[in-house]
Amino acid sequence: MLEVSGLTVYYGPLPAVREASLKVAAGQFVGLIGPNGAGKTTLLKAVSGLLRPAAGRVVFDGTDITGWPAERICELGLVHVPEGRKLFPRLTVLDNLRLGAYLPRARAESDRALKEVFDLFPRLYERRRQLAGTLSGGEQQMLAIGRGLAARPRLLILDEPTLGLSPRLAHEILEVIKRLNSERRLTLLVVSQEVVHLLKLADYAFVMETGRITAEGPASELIADPKVRKVYVGL
Repeated sequence: MLEVSGLTVYYGPLPAVREASLKVAAGQFVGLIGPNGAGKTTLLKAVSGLLRPAAGRVVFDGTDITGWPAERICELGLVHVPEGRKLFPRLTVLDNLRLGAYLPRARAESDRALKEVFDLFPRLYERRRQLAGTLSGGEQQMLAIGRGLAARPRLLILDEPTLGLSPRLAHEILEVIKRLNSERRLTLLVVSQEVVHLLKLADYAFVMETGRITAEGPASELIADPKVRKVYVGL
């Protein structure tokens, strides 16, 4: 479904991503791990159209989308939930979700999408009239994921959906993400510092260091790799 080939992205004169390549097959749950500053967020932004790559290609479902604007990519069904949630704090939960369904393809299914989000996150239904900025951290993350789902993704990219959450809440969020894959067959590309839990749930994973993809394989094999365990898992 997604194929990234030789992607290079610069911040000013310095390359933040260097000739990175990865693939995500339809129906897969793929993890992307690596230390802070490795280039993971930059790579995801280039894939979803928030940054323009200097070289390389991004192909989504057979269409070369390299350099396309983010709204065109989103309309195809590649939806990116960014690090830090990026909610509209002075709008209600319901209005944030409706903005997720703003583009025409998603707007046509907005009522169904809202029901699915509220079924997945009942707390959001309870707080649907509440301002997003008054929610707890866990609830805000649920809303960020729900807003992404309201856009009717075929591939959902999640950048650090567990950031700033307690270990218990972080695991709950990752378990919900796994359900999206196993029950709804939603294709996922997920970055998280909860490396152990992410690798236990994902089908496949890539390791990124200093802007490059340095390792890849089935997640169950990576979690057993001595280098991965020492550097990223802390074991």
